[in-house]
Amino acid sequence: MLKNSIFLYIYSPNFIILYKTNFFLLTVKASELFIKCLENEGINYIFGVPGEENADFCISLDSSKKINFILTRHEQSAAFMAESYGKLTGKVSCCLSTLGPGASNLLTGVADANMDHAPVLVITGQGSTDRLHKQSHQIMDVCEMFKPVTKWTTSVRNPYTIPEIVKKAVRLATYEKPGAVHIELPEDIAKMDVDVSPLKSDIEKGYYVRRPAPDDKILKLAFELINQSESPIILAGNGAIRDRSSKQLRKFCERTKIPVVSTFMGKGSVDYESESFISTIGLGATDYGDHAVMNSDLVITLGYDMYEYHPKLWNQKNQCRILHIDFEPAEVDEYYMPKIEVVGDIAHAIWKLNSFIDENGIKNFNNSYYEKIRKLVLDDLETYSQDNAEGLIKPQKFLYDLRKHLDSNDILISDVGAHKMWIGRNYNCNEPNTCLIPNGFCSMGFALPGSISASLINPSKKIFSVCGDAGFMMNIHEMETAKRLNSNIVVIIWEDKSYGLIKWKQKLEFGKTTKLDFDNPNWELIAKSFSWNYIYEDNSSEILSQLQKTKGLKGPTLFVIPIDYSENFKLSDKLDQINI
Repeated sequence: MLKNSIFLYIYSPNFIILYKTNFFLLTVKASELFIKCLENEGINYIFGVPGEENADFCISLDSSKKINFILTRHEQSAAFMAESYGKLTGKVSCCLSTLGPGASNLLTGVADANMDHAPVLVITGQGSTDRLHKQSHQIMDVCEMFKPVTKWTTSVRNPYTIPEIVKKAVRLATYEKPGAVHIELPEDIAKMDVDVSPLKSDIEKGYYVRRPAPDDKILKLAFELINQSESPIILAGNGAIRDRSSKQLRKFCERTKIPVVSTFMGKGSVDYESESFISTIGLGATDYGDHAVMNSDLVITLGYDMYEYHPKLWNQKNQCRILHIDFEPAEVDEYYMPKIEVVGDIAHAIWKLNSFIDENGIKNFNNSYYEKIRKLVLDDLETYSQDNAEGLIKPQKFLYDLRKHLDSNDILISDVGAHKMWIGRNYNCNEPNTCLIPNGFCSMGFALPGSISASLINPSKKIFSVCGDAGFMMNIHEMETAKRLNSNIVVIIWEDKSYGLIKWKQKLEFGKTTKLDFDNPNWELIAKSFSWNYIYEDNSSEILSQLQKTKGLKGPTLFVIPIDYSENFKLSDKLDQINI
């Protein structure tokens, strides 16, 4: 307790009396202050693993009535859970670890979140400040380690700065483009007493920030450039799935009839059943959508990130005229030199273009080539819809039935591997943010922890994910977490007993492969040992009925199919022969 003096003025109608008195100003531990600041910023979830050096923080967290702590079995999974939460809600959650190996275990998931623009606050413990300058047990420069994979990193060295640090971290994590931020809390700082309160929340203060809007003159030039073209096309990226951006984009497509291709992370920015949507691009091979882009006379990139799909792959002759619309200026690249850059809030930019169209009208564009490609894409998706093969399931057949089974707002989460390429190509979305694909940093092991997090946000909805057998094994320990939380998830394993995507690429480039095959455990016994439901199916005709059966199952379900990855090489051959 801190003892202070204060003068109290007592007023009556006839006189004023001056008293000098003492009062006690309550103090709190710095770790408690940290939790109060997080509560004040609207943090609902912290995912992580406790340790010695974050013990004070964890004890303080245990008393919180507003923040749910989700204990994970590995720090990497905690980061993936926070990433999934950020992608699905647009809000910040936290991942927590101790110092040294705990912090380094977070690194892969944090890098994945940052490159995919998911808002995440990383909190790590640290040893006492009196031993950070020298060799000491488990001590390393954690902030320096996190610098390349976060928007901002800092260490708390004065407990009175905690309110400012937490508020700054949350703001930076959510400001465009969103990403990961990191705060380190040394154990001696966490124990200190402070007599300071959290800063008022932005909502409490009536404080709102509006993203900068693009200049009207540049928007007018952009409108003129669009109106001068004959066959423009829109390339919608990760930035286009923001709710406001997607709504304005759909209105823009209704007005202009300009077709859309999307990156893997731009899925659902336009309803795939709309006549404006052609396909996704991102395989690395020249697919139907790539041909559409390369044959346009103007590519309107909307929230496009080079992280996802390098422009050299869709601008192979370096002849595309590009109109760049994004929150940030274009990255400098030989194959990405926009004629005009519209920098600022994407939704505002499209809204303004829609206003120009309403005022001035817009020409009719020549979409005949795109209409031909759209028909080819739709025919391609139907190719194996009635496949009845037994023993191995074709990727196209499974995804066709999965799309048929899921509602338009249901969520599918992809891991990384050959299955990701098939999901990116063959699984389409009606709504934005209903298919999560890590496609910037591309970390294997994302899908299981990501599904657990998604289930927390949507407890009444069954969350589906697709993994390869390799990726699933990387975070298999979180099966226990899913059961403990009774997560309403269905994790689908495409089993090929190999690093399938690497095999695909090595075979194409070198004509042979290195050692890539492995054995798997007995999946049924694994499911039983973790008290999961279990389904195995190798008959293509039964896939849809087995998917429907999952509706009646409670808790987590493991669904295993043997996958026919001979289709990988057939697809490569097919794409080589496309001549439109």
